[in-house]
Amino acid sequence: MGNGSRAAIIGDRRITGLSAEVIAELVAQAGPLWHERHQARLESRPRKRAVGAGAKHQLVFVDRLLATLVHLRHGVTHDVLSCWFGVDRSTITRAIGEVRPLLATRGCTIATGIRLRTLAEVIGHLGASGQTGIIDGTEIRVRRPPAGRKDREKYISGNRAWAPRPAAAS
Repeated sequence: MGNGSRAAIIGDRRITGLSAEVIAELVAQAGPLWHERHQARLESRPRKRAVGAGAKHQLVFVDRLLATLVHLRHGVTHDVLSCWFGVDRSTITRAIGEVRPLLATRGCTIATGIRLRTLAEVIGHLGASGQTGIIDGTEIRVRRPPAGRKDREKYISGNRAWAPRPAAAS
């Protein structure tokens, strides 16, 4: 990722939800921790190559942090982030997996123990805690269970419920 793109992400608070100062603070605090963990992981296994040999990181720590922040804020898929940052999807997956625990040590995590399975449970939790929520109403197609499976009748065959049906010919 180029410096111009990185500056655009850092400069626009709508993308990460954080100011440039907060991002700089995160880089200063979490960057050395990431580097220590990375070095410990390298030293924990037997070397097959000389020190410094092998593939170099395609994403520097700042880009890893930015990809993680964008993913957490907007729920952007790893495929989209891989296109945006110009790396493979597996690189983004690994980067997010490495950075999320570092953010969790700073208190930036999702509360544990809360498991909301239905919309009624979500609304009840938000009402009880006094919080507000945003619900994504994107339609997601679900495969209908095979014949004979329990609750098969709950799934429609893929037709839209609001689509008008043609009148039957008599």
